[in-house]
Amino acid sequence: MKKYQFKITCWFQLICWVFILGIGCISDKSPLTSEVGNSYQEVLETQQPALPPDYDLLFIGNSLTYTNNLPKLVEMEGAKNGVSLGVHSIAKPNYAIVDHWAEGKVQMLINTGTYDYVIIQQGSSSQEEGYAMLVNEGKKYAEICESNGSELAYFMVWPSMTYYHTFDRVVQNYSSGARINNAILCPVGLEWKKYFDRTSDFSYYGPDGFHPSYKGSQVAAEVIFKSLFNVK
Repeated sequence: MKKYQFKITCWFQLICWVFILGIGCISDKSPLTSEVGNSYQEVLETQQPALPPDYDLLFIGNSLTYTNNLPKLVEMEGAKNGVSLGVHSIAKPNYAIVDHWAEGKVQMLINTGTYDYVIIQQGSSSQEEGYAMLVNEGKKYAEICESNGSELAYFMVWPSMTYYHTFDRVVQNYSSGARINNAILCPVGLEWKKYFDRTSDFSYYGPDGFHPSYKGSQVAAEVIFKSLFNVK
């Protein structure tokens, strides 16, 4: 009887060990399956990089460009319209296009032939000196863009509220600079002024009365995108 009980006990232990080993094998396979799955995803990501953008844009300007990250807003505007944009920006406080040119970095970037559009911006430029820069320095940008297959565009800005009376000169000078250098005009300042004249709502300006509010930058992004891609 004891021998019979011993056999039963042995068989029971054997069955238990088989069951435990079976679970162990299943457990061992689970991480392997997961690992293979993760590896496959990683391979897919490595072999299928993000598609290149439809167009590459280079922004050259100052704080009116980098406030609220305007280039990113233009990129987002493109995405809303089904156009993939790559954006790059060189923007420093109080810089005019002549300052960027003197440093030489913009020439190196444009000379890579990477950019479909080069968008230049400086201060309000309502005075003769600013206008001369838009025309004469703008010509240098126009020539280097033409040599590298890029289209030049002027991002027309606006005056501060303190110098609001110079608004018409700002519009005129940017328009002339773009026309003389056969460049695209992005008439952001003009659209701002039309809105102000129609509504007396100056909320496109930020708290300092010069830099744009987020709403003002959104409008700027819309105007720039529509101007570059001829969207009505």
